[in-house]
Amino acid sequence: MVKTMDQIFKEIKNRVQVSSETTAATNYKCKKCRDKGGYIETRTADVFGNGVFERDEPVWVECECLKLKKINRLMKSSKITEEFQKMTFENFHTEGYSPKVKKMYDTAFKYCQNFKGIKHTRSNSIAFLGQPGVGKTHLLSAVANGMITRLMVPTMYFPYIEGMEDLKSDFDILANKLQRLKTVDVLFIDDLFKPVSSPNPKNPLEPIKVPRATQWQVEKMFEVVNYRYLNNKPLLISSELGFDEMFAIDEALCTRIFEMCQDYIVTIDKDIKLNHRVKKMFKNA
Repeated sequence: MVKTMDQIFKEIKNRVQVSSETTAATNYKCKKCRDKGGYIETRTADVFGNGVFERDEPVWVECECLKLKKINRLMKSSKITEEFQKMTFENFHTEGYSPKVKKMYDTAFKYCQNFKGIKHTRSNSIAFLGQPGVGKTHLLSAVANGMITRLMVPTMYFPYIEGMEDLKSDFDILANKLQRLKTVDVLFIDDLFKPVSSPNPKNPLEPIKVPRATQWQVEKMFEVVNYRYLNNKPLLISSELGFDEMFAIDEALCTRIFEMCQDYIVTIDKDIKLNHRVKKMFKNA
């Protein structure tokens, strides 16, 4: 059978249309909702709101891809590095360590479980203090990552040393940077007042440590912490210092931190043998 020109053109048009639709479908970032953010799903509806489900009704369902997009935005704005994003409760190990390390793990886990109920209270924060190398940053990173990926709570990571340098880098936008630290839903201050070490001639294993706490640094930290204290905004705090050492730096600042964290504080006494980075040195000691 010989096809007419109209039939041939019609076939070509159909092929182009099918090809176009197939190409478009494969270019969707989310094939489930076709990048619309949701889709129509038929569900049994309670039409009169009396608990009696009368008939099936079309319902707009928000797609999971929207949640993933929000998580990605929150993670990007959090300033949590890719390496720290890998730190979870699942890959934190307590075997062979001090019971205090296990207590730290349990406290962090409990804090996450209770967060929704305490987030608007005064005692809504958590602090891990003392011996470096025991996993303080790992566990608080796990908390911060969970805030974003599971609760979708805006969270910001502020490494004390680099963060204070960044605040000083441009005084024209200092106020904006401080405002972000004050108002973000959850603020993670890592290594607060991180000490500078110098050799100790009496004991090489216990270097002399002087906290990084200039008047300017303390003033800015007080400004941030006091705002969060007054507005019940949670803090995640790690520091090599104990609260007694912090009080010596600035009592007003550190008593506020203590009051905010008092239900979720773990302090690990200084003992270099607990530092996982040098654990092998003492394995056969």
